[in-house]
Amino acid sequence: MTQPGSSHHDSSAVVRERGFQIQNVHWLWLSVFVIAADQVTKQLVTKYFALFDSHHLFSWLNLTLLHNTGAAFSIFRGATPWLFVALSVAVAVAILVWLRRHPHDSRLMAAALSLILGGALGNAIDRATRGFVVDFIDFHIGTWHYPAFNVADSAICIGAGLLIVDMLLSGRRGKRASRPTDSD
Repeated sequence: MTQPGSSHHDSSAVVRERGFQIQNVHWLWLSVFVIAADQVTKQLVTKYFALFDSHHLFSWLNLTLLHNTGAAFSIFRGATPWLFVALSVAVAVAILVWLRRHPHDSRLMAAALSLILGGALGNAIDRATRGFVVDFIDFHIGTWHYPAFNVADSAICIGAGLLIVDMLLSGRRGKRASRPTDSD
């Protein structure tokens, strides 16, 4: 029985909203996995390597322990770590809100946001506990070295790439949906 002034539409919207909140929580496992993998690999590297120690893996890859006090690729080096922690927390809150409002059927977007969330929090943990981020993946070609990075950085980059792919696919789906059909 419905209350005066309420409709079936109102109650189904509430049920969809509740289900929506619960359905998108399952993507957070990906964030937790990124944080765990990031922290475990950083602990292993800091346990077995001294600062600047390097271990050659392939002709194009070394493991090299470095401390990054800046942002991505060491920009803003020397800024207070708490600035970056605050920025990471703000990004995490924005992503959680976005995931909450995000349609359940957009899996690529949810995966991308979860990867970015895990990466941002993985590096924030370093900044809050160490005052710097542990970087150790040293990709190079000859004498040219890409800035060292870690698992969290990789997750952020993969997530950003997936966001771009999702936007491109959404644009194509939108164009297809807006095309006139033969029946028009």
